[in-house]
Amino acid sequence: MPGQTGGAQSAGGAQSAGGAQSPGGTQSPGGGPGGLGGNTQVSAALSNLLTTGASSYTWVAATVGSESAAPLQLATGKPTLAIGGFNGTDPTPTLAQFQRLVFEHKIHYFVGQNRSSFGGGSGDASRITSWVESHFTSQTVDGVAVYSLTSQTSPS
Repeated sequence: MPGQTGGAQSAGGAQSAGGAQSPGGTQSPGGGPGGLGGNTQVSAALSNLLTTGASSYTWVAATVGSESAAPLQLATGKPTLAIGGFNGTDPTPTLAQFQRLVFEHKIHYFVGQNRSSFGGGSGDASRITSWVESHFTSQTVDGVAVYSLTSQTSPS
């Protein structure tokens, strides 16, 4: 639910393991969200981007897998949607469900994978990523591709 802290949330409101909120997330050398054995540091620039206007959205961002979503949520203190569960292979949300959330202005940003990210997803997570990449423009923030879901570049 919005306002909860501790772990990344799924579209159904379930919360992944995460524990108490830690300012700035878990720190390690490098930059960008990561997963198992990857980098979990979230840069100040990315955190600031995600929190700007956050109160207008249910989720400040969506990304594939809870291993990538958790550092974002811990760094921002704001709900982040984990697409596809732990590593992006669970069929939730579906592409249609995700599109509805975007059209209802529930999600502000989609954070793409970087070279340190775990997984990348399959099935619905992969379809969601492809849809975002083909319909929205990315900007790179400290090596991480970020898509604003508020301005579509091409129709669905």
